[in-house]
Amino acid sequence: MIPLLGAVGGAGLVLVASPWLWPRTGRVARPSTGIGAAIEDRLDRAGFPRTSPAAFATTSLVLGVAAAALVLAMTGLAAVAVLALLVAAATPWAVAGWRARSRQRAVRMLWPEVVDHLVAAIRAGMPLPDALAALATSGPAPLRSGFQRFEERWRRTGTVGPALDELKRVFADPTADRLIEVLRMAREVGGTELPSVLRDLAAHLRQDLALRAEVEARQGWVVSAGRLGVAAPWIVLALLCTRPEAARAYATPQGTLLLLAAAVVTLVAYRVMLAIGRLPEDRRWFR
Repeated sequence: MIPLLGAVGGAGLVLVASPWLWPRTGRVARPSTGIGAAIEDRLDRAGFPRTSPAAFATTSLVLGVAAAALVLAMTGLAAVAVLALLVAAATPWAVAGWRARSRQRAVRMLWPEVVDHLVAAIRAGMPLPDALAALATSGPAPLRSGFQRFEERWRRTGTVGPALDELKRVFADPTADRLIEVLRMAREVGGTELPSVLRDLAAHLRQDLALRAEVEARQGWVVSAGRLGVAAPWIVLALLCTRPEAARAYATPQGTLLLLAAAVVTLVAYRVMLAIGRLPEDRRWFR
């Protein structure tokens, strides 16, 4: 059992580090629908655009198998091992979602400043592509790499449309999508109202940020208390299973049924808690 656990754990560590050990130079065509598209979109929003859905799924599977083997060796309970497999396999998906939400919250605070930079540059007479390229040096620090990618693509191809598409893919943010589509329409249609439109957009973004921050501060305790309530019974169960008599009790058919029912109730309660305590995130309508 020990060599098996060591082999599985080593394979899992290699797969987790694979995006940095063997970075991909390009990405294959994006699937339009399905599980692969959902995984790829979440990885983009989490800041891992070079990680493929296949590598992500393999890493999740290896972590699940390793956790199941470890729990089975410690408790001898197949039902608990299956639950550990499911939880560990779902952990990368949950971590990617948490990172995507954290990244989106951090980036969301910066977009009004980006719009202000664009308004100032356009009012100074700078062409729109040059104004966007200037953000690679004068924009908010966390976003400069994205605008640098835009500048490189624009200088290399000489066309703005593909460079804007590259910018959308790099940021993978609903607010960025809206801003980029406004800029694309202004460049294709023309007109003199772009500074006014951008100022209105910046004002709307600041109002939305203030309202969202107030609501999140009030509802944050709901999520924290719910997570504690979900984790506490399973921590107690793990401690009980270290005693042979408790492990034998849960190894019976009745004990297995009780564990499965408790897992279902826990999952439903956790999802309900998340639905109550989490604000709806903006969807990417302009991909």
